[in-house]
Amino acid sequence: MSLFDAFEESPQNRRAPPLVRVEKMFEMIMSKLPGAPQFLLCLLPERKNSDLYGPWKKKNLADFGIVTQCIAPMRVNDQYLTNVLLKINAKLGGLNSMLAVEHSPSIPLVSKVPTIILGMDVSHGSPGQSDIPSIAAVVSSRHWPLISRYRASVRTQSPKVEMIDSLFKKVSDTEDEGIMRELLLDFYTSSAKRKPDQIIIFRDGVSESQFNQVLNIELDQIIEACKFLDEKWNPKFLVIIAQKNHHTKFFQPGSPDNVQPGTVIDNKVCHPRNNDFYMCAHAGMIGTTRPTHYHVLYDEIGFSADDLQELVHSLSYVYQRSTTAISVVAPICYAHLAATQMSQFMKFEDHSETSSSHGGTGVTSAGAVAVPQLPKLQEAVANSMFFC
Repeated sequence: MSLFDAFEESPQNRRAPPLVRVEKMFEMIMSKLPGAPQFLLCLLPERKNSDLYGPWKKKNLADFGIVTQCIAPMRVNDQYLTNVLLKINAKLGGLNSMLAVEHSPSIPLVSKVPTIILGMDVSHGSPGQSDIPSIAAVVSSRHWPLISRYRASVRTQSPKVEMIDSLFKKVSDTEDEGIMRELLLDFYTSSAKRKPDQIIIFRDGVSESQFNQVLNIELDQIIEACKFLDEKWNPKFLVIIAQKNHHTKFFQPGSPDNVQPGTVIDNKVCHPRNNDFYMCAHAGMIGTTRPTHYHVLYDEIGFSADDLQELVHSLSYVYQRSTTAISVVAPICYAHLAATQMSQFMKFEDHSETSSSHGGTGVTSAGAVAVPQLPKLQEAVANSMFFC
């Protein structure tokens, strides 16, 4: 067998349903290989809205544990190929870039004490889809003291519910099936058997009216998950909300240029009492740069304003799909990517003939409609940046 093998779909299968096409393609691949490959590059016929994407990803990630990259190139040039290779390298465990403060390591308050960084987001169905489950995704940093490596844990929850309800899910006196247990154990095993003494949470997608719910519902679950693992374990927490959908913009008087990347505004236009700031981490390409508005809801760690802003700025540079800074911290972008990709599994189930057997029409003992669960990813890819 050569180092690389190419397989082409049989023309007679191209008019078959997506499920059948994917099954036939895998039958062909597995019949010609001695085992499951480590990586599959898939050329899709359509750039967007391909019916094959969801079934293909599910088959690779959940059934076989294969890292896969889908492309539908209309034009192939150096920039396109570079972007694809950045994603492939990250998915296979590589690092496209690493900050000097990671290598030193010299990140204020983070490099000295075992610290896990979380990014949290919830993806909802389209406005007219009231029966499509929402997808909650949490990503967590790995291999402390690095802040560039992450993994994701994703769950379904009731449609249009913004607060994540599966961070702690006690099923018995000794068993917790929640998201946080999975991520905390991964941090422990990947960080030389160290428990995080500090937990930094970046939360996306909530309005100011929901800030208290983040603390009372989501943070409480995370604390419960920590106590369930070790009753004597008392990590310190930092909770930050990131808001991108606002109408505040900044410009330089007397200049047509955008403000410089890394610009921070933490007075005059900020809340007079609360701890919040705006950061323009990226260089705007078109129009006026829109900053991200960060709200610090809870800080037990004791960051100074400068140290916290430096951390947020650093996290804007570790997004492995980009060679420059992005507008919001990377963990939030990763959580959004993970939720979006896994939502394709639900979209695929919803349109398949077997959706009724997946729990989509099931009813709980209380009479409520059961929320269908996502398939469990194979161990070979669960700890990878498959969402990148």
